[in-house]
Amino acid sequence: MNSDNKPTRDEVEEAVKTIIRWSGDDPARDGLLETPERVTKAFEEWFRGYGEDPEAILNKTFEEIEGYDEMIVLRGIRFESHCEHHMAPIIGRAWVAYIPNGRVVGISKLARIVDAYAKRLQIQEKMTAQIANTIQDVLQPQGVAVILKAEHHCMTTRGVHKPGTDMVTSRMLGVFRDNPITRQEFLALVTEDTKTS
Repeated sequence: MNSDNKPTRDEVEEAVKTIIRWSGDDPARDGLLETPERVTKAFEEWFRGYGEDPEAILNKTFEEIEGYDEMIVLRGIRFESHCEHHMAPIIGRAWVAYIPNGRVVGISKLARIVDAYAKRLQIQEKMTAQIANTIQDVLQPQGVAVILKAEHHCMTTRGVHKPGTDMVTSRMLGVFRDNPITRQEFLALVTEDTKTS
């Protein structure tokens, strides 16, 4: 979105007041006076990913790795997102793996990539592909694997009302797609992690 067309903070707060009135309450009621400001601040946090460059997060790498070329896995990265259809929360965990090709990235950067994409209006399938594709494009590793497991409040707290259900998506690139043994090693690490948590 062009920043020239971006609504002002006052316009967002007015929109929240409209929603409060539409829901049947009075935005001038004492308990709701600061709600428009609080909601706007919450939205700034929930959607901060639009202001982040995921590729830039991965730019600093380390090449002094003594030839390390085995799997690197960051497990159980908690994320909060919002579905682009209902703006309802998506709460889940991510498992991200790659096999380096001469350089590695700091592990916190993998968690930051997940957050950069989670903090946007999303669908889980797209987010899974975005994380994997960005790591593949920037690091050029031998392969990347990403699994997301999440509960979607658009179907657990509304609509079909099926609490306790979750959705699992995956994207395998390079050796994770081509080599069944490598893929199975990653899946075993994910399964082990989900059993202990």
